Amino acid sequence: MSAIPAQTAAPTPWPTIVLLAMTAFCAAATQRILDPMLPRLAEVYTTTLSAASWAITAFAIVYGCLQLVLGPSGDRYGKLRVISLFSLLAAVASLLCALSGSLATLIAARMLTGVGCAAVIPLAMAWIGDNVPYEQRQAVLARFLIGQIGGLACGQTFGGLAAEQDWWQWPFLVYTLLFAAASGLLWYRAGRHERPQKRERESLGVSLRHVLQKPWPRVVLITVFFEGAAVFCGFAFVASHLHVAGGLPLTEAGLILAVFALGGLSFALLARRLVPKLGESGLCQSGCVLIAIALAAICLRPTPGVAIVGCYLFGLGFYMLHNTLQTTATQMAPERRGAAVSLFATAFFTGQSLGTAIGGGIIALSGTAPTLALAAVGVLPVGFGFAWQIRRRDRALTDYAAPADPTIR
Repeated sequence: MSAIPAQTAAPTPWPTIVLLAMTAFCAAATQRILDPMLPRLAEVYTTTLSAASWAITAFAIVYGCLQLVLGPSGDRYGKLRVISLFSLLAAVASLLCALSGSLATLIAARMLTGVGCAAVIPLAMAWIGDNVPYEQRQAVLARFLIGQIGGLACGQTFGGLAAEQDWWQWPFLVYTLLFAAASGLLWYRAGRHERPQKRERESLGVSLRHVLQKPWPRVVLITVFFEGAAVFCGFAFVASHLHVAGGLPLTEAGLILAVFALGGLSFALLARRLVPKLGESGLCQSGCVLIAIALAAICLRPTPGVAIVGCYLFGLGFYMLHNTLQTTATQMAPERRGAAVSLFATAFFTGQSLGTAIGGGIIALSGTAPTLALAAVGVLPVGFGFAWQIRRRDRALTDYAAPADPTIR
């Protein structure tokens, strides 16, 4: 990637990116907050763990299904405005979660929360794609992801702490306030800095067909689908493997799993150096190798020391690979960037679901070790295959003397 001269590069809009990262923090934390709370929910609402888990499942179903719908709305009405409105909805929904008096009302409130959170991360990435030049975008996206990574870690941490307290609803009120603050500030900045494109209303099918008719977006979407399937076929069951094969208590296994966030944070802090040094193809290859090494090590030696190092390397490798895919996704269809990034998120979410289902099926037949081994092997062709596609794309751009924009039309 060629660097943009300092005198021509537009200043990075960091105040807005910080607000978007704050909103992504809330969305990610809200998504994971109930994971450690399930036993407490079952106790409070006098039900089973299986029934209580619907509070998590309901959020995930709504969150995944709405990705495609909200992307085109950001293209039409303005991405910051849509994020702001849906963040306000998430604030109201979080308040309803705190006030829920039954499991049924909690599940309904969680579904509403899923609606509010669904707009945040895809449209935030699309907005960054609109406002940051491609040569600078991967490092900026990595910094933005600090919010999401921190949210994933804090969601589970605060959820675990709250589960042992009498007033277990307090995290919902914290996220209510944060969502509301982010919503107001983003609406203010949208009014001053965002001018949505004036275009005729078009159907969801037209927007998605516009993205999918080009060859490069299809390559990116297929790759991220298989990335989600390969990676989460193994990672979703790392804690179970440490418990079953290594004899670690589930609490300890869960804490070790949180080291994944430190690996992701390391990449976010080092991205400005790693991106120009390795390039996009190098990041993909190095990332998938680190993921494979991490999963293989945990599979073969499920001890605390190996698991801590493995989870760190997994987080570092995953964000090296996935952040590269995210960056290319923001340039798949610049004129309909919201729809394109939402389609990317849907492909990744669907791949995760498939990978988890496959991993669960293998565990039922053969145990946890074969699942981690399959994931370690399966991620390698994903990373190396996409690296080859990137080099092929770059050669095509060079041959046709195209500008630095990596979109193949």
